[in-house]
Amino acid sequence: MKQIVVISGKGGTGKTVIVASFAALAENKIMVDCDVDASNLHLILTPAIKEKHSFKSGFTAIIDKDKCTECGKCIEICRFEAIGADYRIDPISCEGCAFCSFVCPVYAIKMEENLSGEWFISETRYGPMVHAKLGIAEENSGKLVSLVKQKAKELAEKQNFDLIIIDGSPGIGCPVIASLSGVNYAVVVTEPTLSGLHDADRVIQVAAHFEVPVKLIVNKYDLNIEITEEIERYCQDKDIDIIGKIPFDDSIVKAMVEGKTIIEYNSCKSAKEIRGIWGRLEENL
Repeated sequence: MKQIVVISGKGGTGKTVIVASFAALAENKIMVDCDVDASNLHLILTPAIKEKHSFKSGFTAIIDKDKCTECGKCIEICRFEAIGADYRIDPISCEGCAFCSFVCPVYAIKMEENLSGEWFISETRYGPMVHAKLGIAEENSGKLVSLVKQKAKELAEKQNFDLIIIDGSPGIGCPVIASLSGVNYAVVVTEPTLSGLHDADRVIQVAAHFEVPVKLIVNKYDLNIEITEEIERYCQDKDIDIIGKIPFDDSIVKAMVEGKTIIEYNSCKSAKEIRGIWGRLEENL
């Protein structure tokens, strides 16, 4: 079983559009949306949810008022000022460190696990998809990404899928690191701007740290040929393969509005280029 993750150093580079197109082109595969903080692959693939599960992570302190003697020790040691004078805990201020539960002399404080989000196994017109939704202002997105990837791997092994296509998070944080774990290739999508090149360099360094081979795609390359040439020189210096340059095409926006991949929308230049990119990537796999 092979795994590829499509990532970008910054948001808005067209990563999800490319993943959806790969989903339309690949055979015997399962899709995974690891951008759990702001997932959007479902907007194109319109999954029908088959399974829904809770994601619990982190803890919040709860005071049992029947046991509490109001000795004040918990208020003294809480550096987050999460415990009020009425011995009630503010769940927003509580960081779940559990220190108060250790100092309470009558064991009146217990730690309860937070419901932080949900994860799903769904069916799309291109096959199964595993995805998730992190709750508002919740943390541990890296842990949820790892869970989603693990469930996708289990499903792929059970149903004999050959390929897992992962839509990763933008940036270089914990969700990206979790997305990179165990993959065969990382496909970095960038755009011809200085910030695009800078942020692509950062995520390429992260992939290199974890010894994940990188391929690069320049999206909307013809909007700034000068910067595209600078990206090409950068890749030559770093010995990174540019497996495709996608031209700017307003058909992609029109396809998204209709909830379609560019592959099924029409046979424009960008669709042909993405077909070529997938062919080259498939050869490497």
